[in-house]
Amino acid sequence: MAAKNFTAEELAALTETAHGRGVRVYVTLNTLIKPDELEPAATSLAAAARQIRADGIIVQDLGVVELARQAGFDGEIHLSTLANVSFASAVATAAELGAHRIVLPRELSIDEIRTMADACPDGFGLEVFIHGALCYGVSGRCYWSSYLGGKSGLRGRCVQPCRRRYRQEGRQRRYFSCLDLSLDVLVKVLKTVPQVRAWKIEGRKKGSHYVYHTVQAYRLLRDEGSDPAAKKEAQALLAYALGRPSTHHRFLSHRPWNPVGEDDQTGSGLMVGRIKGGGTRTFLTPALDLLAGDVLRIGFEDEPWHGIRRLGRFVPKGGRYAVKFPPQKTAPKGTPVFLTDRLETELERRISELEQKVSDPSTAAAPKQLHLRLPQVIRRSDRPREVTLFRHCPGGRSRTAVGCWVTEQALSVVSGKEAVRRWWVLPPVIWPEDEPAFADLLGRVLQNGGRRFILNAPWQASFFRGNRRLELWAGPFCNLANPLALSALRRLRFTGAVVSPELGKEEYLTLAARRPMPLGIVLHGFWPLCISRSVAADLVAERPVISPRGEGAWSRRYGPDHWLFPNWPVDLRKEKERLKKAGYTLFLTLDEPVPSEVPRKKRTGMWNWKTILK
Repeated sequence: MAAKNFTAEELAALTETAHGRGVRVYVTLNTLIKPDELEPAATSLAAAARQIRADGIIVQDLGVVELARQAGFDGEIHLSTLANVSFASAVATAAELGAHRIVLPRELSIDEIRTMADACPDGFGLEVFIHGALCYGVSGRCYWSSYLGGKSGLRGRCVQPCRRRYRQEGRQRRYFSCLDLSLDVLVKVLKTVPQVRAWKIEGRKKGSHYVYHTVQAYRLLRDEGSDPAAKKEAQALLAYALGRPSTHHRFLSHRPWNPVGEDDQTGSGLMVGRIKGGGTRTFLTPALDLLAGDVLRIGFEDEPWHGIRRLGRFVPKGGRYAVKFPPQKTAPKGTPVFLTDRLETELERRISELEQKVSDPSTAAAPKQLHLRLPQVIRRSDRPREVTLFRHCPGGRSRTAVGCWVTEQALSVVSGKEAVRRWWVLPPVIWPEDEPAFADLLGRVLQNGGRRFILNAPWQASFFRGNRRLELWAGPFCNLANPLALSALRRLRFTGAVVSPELGKEEYLTLAARRPMPLGIVLHGFWPLCISRSVAADLVAERPVISPRGEGAWSRRYGPDHWLFPNWPVDLRKEKERLKKAGYTLFLTLDEPVPSEVPRKKRTGMWNWKTILK
């Protein structure tokens, strides 16, 4: 999105040049694939296999793994952090489905990374984020942008509502805006974990200045990390890379660092001064030399006077640069100004020199259109069932189907006989340090006779290996949106699947017409905007927090995670009969008690039903 992307021919030429220098090339196709996008995705994969000759592809959608096989791609398949492979026993399941590497969640500590590494089969690799932007929500578990405006983070379209100022109890601040991750000198610890095959630097939409200085810094730390002078130089390079203020996040288990900035200054760039003067005579006196071509950011994105300026001339340190604003949008005195991108002469020369060495476009023939092999469609329609997922699991018998999240509270109120009748729901995220305790809880459910389960990540099938007498449904957090992704679940012995709640009407109906297994849908209830492992120290749980556009939300802690809910529910109940006719047979209602202090907003709650998911 919003990028100047490569053609297949350009990427083939760049890959050939990279391979000539001993550099591997990975192609990202880590978007959620809708039912009508399988063919263009297959064409892209065929190009990656036969024309570009990429060494690996990075994916989140299980359907893409099957597409890669059909396209003849024989490189590595890496599961994106959006796939949320977050606990140790999940690694074997990912390998079983054909993955060669996992990109780990950013929230893991070094101890948890080692736990994941110990679970890797021979030849399996891990990739760890060491630097770059942090999302407030756990990757693959954020629906905020999609819920508010149909632009899905799972499809690279996030409009970053978490970066805005929010209001709670008279205070306004960026409760959900994170600093950047920067492991800097701590990165040397990763060299002791052989399964970590790559250090990942996030650089989406970043300029060459950021890329060059960040990569140079970590190359120094990798190769000369024991030299104090090299470490000092690396830290200077990182400070000059024009990123956001940084944090080690949770990397050190004994010293976790809350990534939500307490001083509200979480914008990217190096601060070079503040606006002076007033009215039509505003100006900047920079604290360092500014070069022609430098890009400046005035204030923050959610402020009316925010703007971007590209300098047309050199401005010396301590000089004067006039900053003009449109009427009614003049920045107040003291507004911070940040340097966000620049291209020094030497770096420009190096890039130009490299471009001249890029090979001519590959002579390999463009791949022919691939004939897709889709799974066989099931024609039967099971008896429709309705299940309510309760947060506080009720005890005793119930006339309606009851779903209980797998918790200590649920086990304390549900007898052995009733455990057989319940649907048991697994959490959207399981962290390595919590896996043993959760596995114990789940074992007790199974011992009590539990046999119907809703799993909220495909990898959670690892908890049920060897037990074939169960009804396993993939839950809505599995983000399933196409027939090939559903087909992959059959290899893991899933019975059915609740499809992604982000889809629109046409996508729901198309998917039902091509279903290879029984389907379910979230019909009604409070769906989270996101799930986070962190929370701002001064955000009050169970109290309303209001966006600049008037959208209301509240937070609540469940287990180790913080859930953020909107103050209006998903509601597709008027479409229930249409969905039944289309073939949906499992209808979920999410019982989420709304705090008494939170006002309910009157909205239709149809999410993307009437729109096209972008």
